[in-house]
Amino acid sequence: MKLILKKAVENLGEAGEVVQVKDGFGRNYLIPQGLAYAASEGNIARLEVEQLHAQERSRRDFLEAGRRASQLEGLSIVFQERAGEDGKLFGSVTKAHIAERANEVDLDFVLDRKLVMLEEPLKTLGVTNVPVQLHADVVVEIEIRVEREEG
Repeated sequence: MKLILKKAVENLGEAGEVVQVKDGFGRNYLIPQGLAYAASEGNIARLEVEQLHAQERSRRDFLEAGRRASQLEGLSIVFQERAGEDGKLFGSVTKAHIAERANEVDLDFVLDRKLVMLEEPLKTLGVTNVPVQLHADVVVEIEIRVEREEG
C-alpha cells in the first residue's frame, strides 16, 4: 500500500514522503492515527504542488532573512548599566533588552527577542558578540557593549 505521510514517523519517513507499507499497517495504524493518507494520483499531484509552494516560500524567507541580516551587520548596541566595583551588573541585559534597543535603530522590520541567541543574560561589563538567527541558514552577530553608568 502506498501512503503519503502527514507527519514524520520513526523508522518510516518524514512528512510529505510517499512510502510503501504493508496493507494492515497502513489501514489499521497510520491512517486511523492521522499519520498518513492514500497516495492516489490526485493526492500525489497535490503534494507536489504543495512542495513547490513550500520551496518557493522557503527561498523567499531565506532572501528576506539575508536582507535583514545586512541591516544588522556591524550593529553595535551600547548599554549604560549600574555595576559594582568588580564589574558585575546590579541587573542584567537580556534578550528582550537587546531586541528592544535594536528596534530603536532605524530597521525596517521588528526584531523579535526569540531570534536573539543569548544563552544567559549578560551580568558583567564588557563587549560580547551575540548571534541573531533570522533563518535556519542566516545568522548575524551584533556587538553588545555593556558600560558602567556614569554618576
